Amino acid sequence: MSNNDKISLLKLIDILKKNSNSIIINIKHLQENYQRTGIQRIQGVRDANGELIQPWLRAEYIDNAEYVRMGKFEFNRNTATINMLVQRQVKLVKSDDKTPILEVAGLLVNDLHTFNNYTIVNNGKLNIQSLKVKISSKKTFELLKDVLDAVEFEFHREYTIQLDKLPLVSNNAQYPNIDGLFDELAKIKVIVSIISAHLKGESDIFVKLQLHELNNYYISNHVYLNFPTTNAYTSRQEAIANDIIDFQTSYKIDIGSKDILNLSKFYSANKFLDKMYRVYDKKTGEIFTKPNFTMAFQENLAFRHKLLSSRVKITKVDEFMKVIFDDFLGIENYGIVTATLSKVNASSLAQLLQDRFSGYDVSKEIMITALTDAKTKLEQYADKIYQEIISPLVFYIGATGMLPKKMSVPAMTATEIVRKYPDLQLSKYEREGKFFVLGDTLISIYAQTKYYSKKDTVSI
Repeated sequence: MSNNDKISLLKLIDILKKNSNSIIINIKHLQENYQRTGIQRIQGVRDANGELIQPWLRAEYIDNAEYVRMGKFEFNRNTATINMLVQRQVKLVKSDDKTPILEVAGLLVNDLHTFNNYTIVNNGKLNIQSLKVKISSKKTFELLKDVLDAVEFEFHREYTIQLDKLPLVSNNAQYPNIDGLFDELAKIKVIVSIISAHLKGESDIFVKLQLHELNNYYISNHVYLNFPTTNAYTSRQEAIANDIIDFQTSYKIDIGSKDILNLSKFYSANKFLDKMYRVYDKKTGEIFTKPNFTMAFQENLAFRHKLLSSRVKITKVDEFMKVIFDDFLGIENYGIVTATLSKVNASSLAQLLQDRFSGYDVSKEIMITALTDAKTKLEQYADKIYQEIISPLVFYIGATGMLPKKMSVPAMTATEIVRKYPDLQLSKYEREGKFFVLGDTLISIYAQTKYYSKKDTVSI
């Protein structure tokens, strides 16, 4: 089979994703042949003298298995990178004497997991040459037969998938129109930021004391292990000099509009609230300095616009965020928040916001539940757009160094793009990039320095 006739790596990963329940992977082979692509992090924090303080607990694998379930594949949102997230079951034990921890905050913690990311493709270059797998379904075997090292199905047999024999992408791949997606993702980003700011330190499941205890045991409010980590070195310069870390050029690919270059230009919700709004007590008139959305559950709270001095420059980002904030806070009714929440079936929050602005009392517990539900659904919706539409396109551009043929347009320099669209704000490194205008969408590509560990001080 010629290279042109072979399925692409992207197509293979699509098959693996859809049939992961029928595949187990040799994790030991993967670890032994893996090259780290980022900076190694180790568990613990450093004190003022740079000394490592390790957690009082640690996680130990319950299994020492050679095979684990096929991981979940995810595209990086901005680079030609694909990761495989492998889940392993662990137990929580004390670091000093290995005493197991069985219960935390009223919960049994005998079903905890760690998640390890393995980079399959790093910035358009294959990072793992092969995978060794076993397949339990003949139908799955038939789908993968062309990339396996055997032609007969044997459920006990270990097969090798030679990834380095496959083209990363297909020259005939079709990519959908991405016009309008940046605006949709930007609305979701702003609304999620507002919701996240409301939910800081809150939970729709646990009370404050439970959250505190979970945190002390390095468990998140979603019951995931969340150990603090730090770099394995204390000085980057020394680590480079000692050949512990190195760096390479990574190409970041963003989508934006003719007004806003990319999503990173948006402020956090609390920062924007403080910049543009007055938060005050309706009864006393007291104005709160340094307001944040954790105050939003207080009684008699109200919002109004700040009177900005002439020195404050209002950008397109400010204008975009202000409309959504006004809508969310009930200052104006643009219908944007309601429409966005309804799109992801989170209309309960939209109704509660309307009730609150109409003067009805809404309990904190009910509001937190609705906010949590909406946040989850909005994030899932945005992730679906990335994983199915934007990230495959980003991967193609990063892997080939060009746009797909049907999207091919001339590149523009920073000088040219700013001259044509003067509202765009470019950082120093973004001014070294290339820019492509496709309808209402702007694609930008620019180089960044990425550091990675050459030597591990602990196993992967």
